[in-house]
Amino acid sequence: MLQKIILEKFLQLILHSVFWSAVLFFYTYYYGFESNDFDYVLAFSLFLMPITIATTYVFIYKIIPCYLITRRYFSFGLYSLYTIIISTYCIIISVFFGLTYLSSFQFSNMAPISRSLLFVWISVYLIVGIVSAFKVLKINLEQNKEARKLETKIIETQLKLKEQELNYLKMQIHPHFLFNTLNTLYGFALKKADETPEMILKLSNLLDYLLYKIDMPFVDLIDEIKHIEDYIALEKMRFNDTLDVEFNISNISRGIKIAPMLLIPFVENSFKHGTIRSGKLSINIHLKSIEQRILFYIENSHQKKEEISSGIGLENIKKRLDLLYKNNHTLDIKNSDNTYAVTVELNQNF
Repeated sequence: MLQKIILEKFLQLILHSVFWSAVLFFYTYYYGFESNDFDYVLAFSLFLMPITIATTYVFIYKIIPCYLITRRYFSFGLYSLYTIIISTYCIIISVFFGLTYLSSFQFSNMAPISRSLLFVWISVYLIVGIVSAFKVLKINLEQNKEARKLETKIIETQLKLKEQELNYLKMQIHPHFLFNTLNTLYGFALKKADETPEMILKLSNLLDYLLYKIDMPFVDLIDEIKHIEDYIALEKMRFNDTLDVEFNISNISRGIKIAPMLLIPFVENSFKHGTIRSGKLSINIHLKSIEQRILFYIENSHQKKEEISSGIGLENIKKRLDLLYKNNHTLDIKNSDNTYAVTVELNQNF
């Protein structure tokens, strides 16, 4: 680490030396215009170099980083004015140096450009301005780079938090789903019903779906439909003749994706909170795909006077919709006197 720092400082020193050598070459060329006295031009340029270097370094290492970048504009203007006044005074001294020491008070012996205080001042602040502009550009590029890194870290952190929250919600779905299904299976086992083996097979299929599909971000909608059909088949065994279910699907093909276990909580709640009216629990389910949208509608018979608890499943599904389909979904729940209906629309184009 120390060697790396020393190497960086050494390279920086070389770079600065090369740059100021180029500035000295520029000065000798600039002040040598229409002058054949090379010794005068070189001496005048060398005298001007410390003024240029000092003024430049004050701006790029103190005034710009401490006041301009930090948006302390009053201090920036004040200290810039102080620096310009002091540097202008030094430039005046350099012109008198050229007149008195280099030209022996012979104005005609001075290099033409060095006679003008304005041109000398412009030459110095041309260098100061160029270097300061590069300094500001460098700082802005570094700040933008750091801002992008910070933004990337924030996005990564948000994604990890969302992933953790989704995993937590999925972990809640497992026991909630199993609790409902095992309760049904337990009732069949007590009655020693002939349908128990078939029910176990259906449950096995559902568990297979849970174990191997739930951790995937998206699955084929057809697989989700099969999962819903297995669940309905289990409930039909439990309700026997008191259940009237219609499950209509249309325009569903392979390649249409959906988050796993996204629709089943609505189906579960229809069975759990539905009301048997006229000897039947009526449930109507419609699922279709139109262009880039998935439309899901479920309605069950219901008595509004009953208090309906949303339960863990429905609360989880709302959170999952917000996480997975943010601004790309609608959820509408209508609770009327005789029916309880849920409409979900998912936009896959995101």
